[in-house]
Amino acid sequence: MKAILLAAGLGTRLRPLTNTIPKCLVPIHGQPLLGIWLERLTKAGIDSFLINTHYLAEQVEQFVTASPYRDRITLVHEPTLLGTAGTLIANLDFFQEEDCLLIHADNYCLADFKEFIKAHQQRPSQCLMTVMTFRTPTPSSCGILELDAQGVVVGFHEKVANPPGNLASGAIYLLSPEFLVIARHQLATTSDFSTEVIPILIGRIFSYETNLAFIDIGTLSSYEKANAHNNNGEN
Repeated sequence: MKAILLAAGLGTRLRPLTNTIPKCLVPIHGQPLLGIWLERLTKAGIDSFLINTHYLAEQVEQFVTASPYRDRITLVHEPTLLGTAGTLIANLDFFQEEDCLLIHADNYCLADFKEFIKAHQQRPSQCLMTVMTFRTPTPSSCGILELDAQGVVVGFHEKVANPPGNLASGAIYLLSPEFLVIARHQLATTSDFSTEVIPILIGRIFSYETNLAFIDIGTLSSYEKANAHNNNGEN
């Protein structure tokens, strides 16, 4: 299975930390965030990665060159950011019409990806993708999902005041070949996955909830929380 790791963001809310280092390389427990992703996904059986670059791209390139996973990584530079859906659309050929992962790599995530893949394989037949979810203490800052009894997404509320619940999208998606065909032919002009793709697929997205650590390190306080998290014994 292959994965796109979206890693090109500016990390503006993490300044001054990201004045000199790209967000995808900030250290968690002494290890660059991107390195954590590559290590954990490889252990889960993911064997090929595409990583987009933009801000401080040369640092990401240097990291990949020194990485033990370098032979599995394809780097794609974006002089102008394409957006979360735009990067996917521009690189559809990378997936070769197989199940694939689309990951916002600016999260500290200790979820069990083998279980995530298993859930996707057992999804209801009408569902084109599976989204990873988690419980958030700050629902108004997240995309909140509503589910039916089967775990299918029937409502999505992107960063609204007083959303109905605290089940948040982790912005990690397992995409089916059927979805990739739709993306190629019907979504060619989309740029943002959360606001442009998710709403038109309500009722066709399965969900998987992780109860392991899932922290969006978008702010200095959440970055400190990730570094304070005791990950001993986590898989």
